[in-house]
Amino acid sequence: MQKYDYLIIDIGSTYTKQRLFKDFELVATVQSPTTVENVYKGIKAGQDIIKTTLSESKIESEHVLASSSAAGGLRMVAMGYMTRVTAKAAKEVAMNSGSKILEIVSNENLPEYRIQILKEINPDIILLAGGTDFGDESSLIENAHLIVESKVKGVVIIAGNISAQAEAAQILKAGNVAHLRVPNIMPTIHKLRVKEAREAIHKEFIKQITKAQGLSILQEEITNDKIIPTPGAVLMASELLAKGTYLEKGIGEIIVVDLGGATTDIHSVIPGYANLEDEEIGLIVSNEKQISYRTVEGNLGMRISAMGVIDVVSPKAIFHKRGIKDEKLLEEFIQYCMEVERTPRHIAQNEKEYMFDTLIAETAVEVALKRHAGFISTVADPITGLMPGMPVGRDLRNVNTIIGVGGIFSHRDVSEGKEIIRNALKDKGISLLPNDPKIIIDENYILYTGGLISQIDEDYAFKVLKNSFKL
Repeated sequence: MQKYDYLIIDIGSTYTKQRLFKDFELVATVQSPTTVENVYKGIKAGQDIIKTTLSESKIESEHVLASSSAAGGLRMVAMGYMTRVTAKAAKEVAMNSGSKILEIVSNENLPEYRIQILKEINPDIILLAGGTDFGDESSLIENAHLIVESKVKGVVIIAGNISAQAEAAQILKAGNVAHLRVPNIMPTIHKLRVKEAREAIHKEFIKQITKAQGLSILQEEITNDKIIPTPGAVLMASELLAKGTYLEKGIGEIIVVDLGGATTDIHSVIPGYANLEDEEIGLIVSNEKQISYRTVEGNLGMRISAMGVIDVVSPKAIFHKRGIKDEKLLEEFIQYCMEVERTPRHIAQNEKEYMFDTLIAETAVEVALKRHAGFISTVADPITGLMPGMPVGRDLRNVNTIIGVGGIFSHRDVSEGKEIIRNALKDKGISLLPNDPKIIIDENYILYTGGLISQIDEDYAFKVLKNSFKL
């Protein structure tokens, strides 16, 4: 019986994927239905298939690592001093922590409104931000009082002005509100510090998902006792590929297009931003000069959010762009989007449905990329000093690599997957999107495994990704 290096498990809401590695190479892969009543059953069923494939009586692996998107994510409300500033920081914190932002409130909202939002949402997590270090203290203190008054049961992550945190913690403690203190997520107007807040929320994420039947058993088998959110694993792998390791140079600026049934996630990593001075960065709130950046389009997807795609871009516009003038086909396309939203496990049965899936994919990717990227200003703004022709937001024009991830990319021919992304990039308009990037298709759904393995050995993870993508 062989001993393998890494067994990687990803538990999704519909399918559980497992990948087995030895000597930097993928030796076995399996996808099996996620057994909601007891996820461990589905994991074991998949491993039985691997054992049969490899003629092994048992899978012996030095490391077992896992990610999950099945729990959906912790429901989070962010509170701060100014809505726009809080929104910026909260998005960064949520990026791979296992949380999803449902609402952002600030001192710009009436206290009664803030309490109402907390009561209506009853969040799992409240991110309590506000004030740069040694700056405004009133926001943090006031919002701590409002949290107590709302009587919600979520855990509060105190992540605002360091000089006001002790008083805010005392207020929450007196109100019997569970809370944790972490460094300020925006210590200055030029910098974000989100790692500690992410880790605090991630611990709560772990507590939630291990309540699922069977996950506590899996956690005992995991090498590092951590089940991380799948989008977090994808982001970690993206950063690793872009930056490289101590021993090997990274491939530079990249975009990852993660097209799923319910959402379209775009990750971009620009390592060069690490070398910028504060003056070059400018105000954090008004730019996207973070090294890593992720956007999630929750209404754009291949199945559960198929109707969201044709709500954003009309079916007529989708057909017109491709020179299709068949009205009957147009009606069939709309019906197809409705049908796959109702039955998300549907697989295209014929050439026509295959084409419809392509149209959904190209449109979702195009819209998601344009929303992620910045744009060229067409108007002047005397307040900000903006002039026509100036770039605004995240500039991706020099990105040299795009990686396509997700079901349609792993089930289609590689050339077809590349064509989906190329077509999505054809009409850039004023968007700051790449000019002529190399397109890589993650045909074996490997990218997330690199993120998981990097927790143990970055060099091993980097070699796995390079081998898989033939870099």
